[in-house]
Amino acid sequence: MRLAVVETGHRLSNRLFLGLIRVIGRREPPDVMKTLHYRPSFFGSPFSNALQIAMRGPSEWSVGERELFAALTSRLNQCIF
Repeated sequence: MRLAVVETGHRLSNRLFLGLIRVIGRREPPDVMKTLHYRPSFFGSPFSNALQIAMRGPSEWSVGERELFAALTSRLNQCIF
């Protein structure tokens, strides 16, 4: 489910950042970028911090193994990430 507010409800600084991504990338920013920048203090920062811990924190798996697992999962879910 996509919330319409995530498409248009960003603060000015975030709108400018997403606009820069559009110009440089010559395409629409990925939905995950829009979601992370919609309300960064509510979702974006906590999610990014948790992801950093999961991908780079202590683990029996190497960083490369974790990245490969994430890439395979994304591929199976037909996600560009």
